[in-house]
Amino acid sequence: MKVKITKPDSTVFEGEAKLLQLPGTGGLFEILQNHAPIISALTKGTLRVVTDSDETKLFEIRGGVVKGQKNDILILVQ
Repeated sequence: MKVKITKPDSTVFEGEAKLLQLPGTGGLFEILQNHAPIISALTKGTLRVVTDSDETKLFEIRGGVVKGQKNDILILVQ
């Protein structure tokens, strides 16, 4: 799936991923290929991206929002 993680002033990550683990307001949740459409608030925590080449990237965030549909995920973070 195509993932873009952006801050107000820069893009933090843009690329293909097979798994996202996000700190939601109700706890951690994951997004995989072909996930149902989603819009969710994020809270302070660690955002984990597993790329198609099995590389794990970790990003500390203070909050944000995720929107995804049809394997196109946009994450806006602070």
